[in-house]
Amino acid sequence: MARRIVRLTLDTLADLPLPVRTCLAWELDPVRRQRIPDAESAMAEKEAWLSHVLLEWGSCGRVLYIDEEPAAYVLYAPPRFFPGSGSLPTAPVSEDAVQLATAQVFDEYAGGGLGRVLMQEMVKDLIERGDHRAVESFGSAGQQSDHCLLPVEFLLRVGFKTHRPHPRSPRMRLELKSVVSWREEVESALERLLGAVVRPGRPVPAPRVTPAPRTTRVTREGQPM
Repeated sequence: MARRIVRLTLDTLADLPLPVRTCLAWELDPVRRQRIPDAESAMAEKEAWLSHVLLEWGSCGRVLYIDEEPAAYVLYAPPRFFPGSGSLPTAPVSEDAVQLATAQVFDEYAGGGLGRVLMQEMVKDLIERGDHRAVESFGSAGQQSDHCLLPVEFLLRVGFKTHRPHPRSPRMRLELKSVVSWREEVESALERLLGAVVRPGRPVPAPRVTPAPRTTRVTREGQPM
């Protein structure tokens, strides 16, 4: 199966299922959401929101395709772009963090590790930007799950830790510094395993050879030859 991951844009948003294109749980506050009359209006609001974020901040998500069919997506941005999270009991997200709003692997592709792949892509993007220290997300805990929140168990598996506890919707946090240090430790371990790395343009020192000891022949009279 061919797999590719692309940025979330207006074009790739159009490839996602209708419930994704009409969900405004994070993008609008509860009062504004209630004023949306129908699905068509919701899609227009979602597209307007995405256009605004792309202009103000840049790429805010990824879409994963398998054999040219959308299989999963992730959505993240600074918390100012997600007013819908303000009603959660563990809000707000820390000022130094990007908010992981949601991620979803569609049913027919579940169980293949695509959720972890999406998290890796998000972290890679944020580390390259270098503007934030962490990622935070509101998790769903307890027996009752919330489809708008990521399960706490999943967040724990991909490296998040509880930042503000709550019985139903704790706020979870992933320090980007810890991800960078882990990557550096792995690279350092590989260098030690493979030996010293020779930098480009630097001559490789020739191996040092110890000369063999000289043998002296002695005549019968005891004089060296």
